[in-house]
Amino acid sequence: MPRDYASMAENVEPFIPKIETISLGAFLKRQFPPRNTLLAPWLPEKGLAMVFAPRGIGKTHFALNVAYAVASGGSYLRWQAGTPRRVLLLDGEMPAVALQERLIDIVSNHAKEPPSEDYIRLLPYDIFETGGPDLSTSEGQATLEPLIGDAALIVVDNISTICRAGKENEAESWGLIQGWALGQRRKGRTVLFVHHAGKGGEQRGTSKREDVMDSVIKLARPTDYNPSEGARFSVTFTKSRGFTGPDAEPFEASLSNGQWFTKSLEDVRTAQIIELHQEGLNQRDIASEVGCSAATVNRVLKRLRREE
Repeated sequence: MPRDYASMAENVEPFIPKIETISLGAFLKRQFPPRNTLLAPWLPEKGLAMVFAPRGIGKTHFALNVAYAVASGGSYLRWQAGTPRRVLLLDGEMPAVALQERLIDIVSNHAKEPPSEDYIRLLPYDIFETGGPDLSTSEGQATLEPLIGDAALIVVDNISTICRAGKENEAESWGLIQGWALGQRRKGRTVLFVHHAGKGGEQRGTSKREDVMDSVIKLARPTDYNPSEGARFSVTFTKSRGFTGPDAEPFEASLSNGQWFTKSLEDVRTAQIIELHQEGLNQRDIASEVGCSAATVNRVLKRLRREE
């Protein structure tokens, strides 16, 4: 007698995973492994982070150097990695040849090398006829999962090109991507999202993205930037969970002859004020040009006169 598989399927009880509460006492006694950092202090192990900036500021420069520092156990800007960790880089925007050129420069100029070439693995969407998986869909996430392997860090560059379904400014559209990111964290992985800034300078679309992030970094163009300078931007933490004080202070970064340099924004502002003063601008105009108060300008010029 043939079996009625359709009716059998209808009678199958759905699987519901068992979830239980835990008492405060039991929770406080439970031992969890210490949470280390992949790139101290802002990129934690088993964490989520995001960097955003307007177009052309240097987001991909930033993301590629972070990835290489983590894979090599080296450093980038003011941050130090520890033990080399494996990295998966998803690039959904750059032409493959441009990505290759950037990576050649990074490999040539970093002091340390990864233990082996496969410590960084890439998924450049540009080399595939159909692009790469869309992480805003269940199908795309399922396609990516077996490719992740033992990567400790997944770099998603960027949200607009790799998370394509839904609307960028709707919180609901972020829900499935957030669920995927939290799932990666539960598996012991860290995810760094790269995102565009909107017209107002803040991250584009729903602010819900920042809710689960440990760290959020904003890159911005300095007011006195000249296009001939190449990569130069200010680095500001708009969210810094687990670190404060000097580690969370903003600073300026610049790339020159393959090497990165940093200086505090206060030093940058002081140099701008002195330069404009020497050009003959009054204090009010200097304050307007630099974007600070007239009292700040007055304080810098007083200190300059004392030093002279």
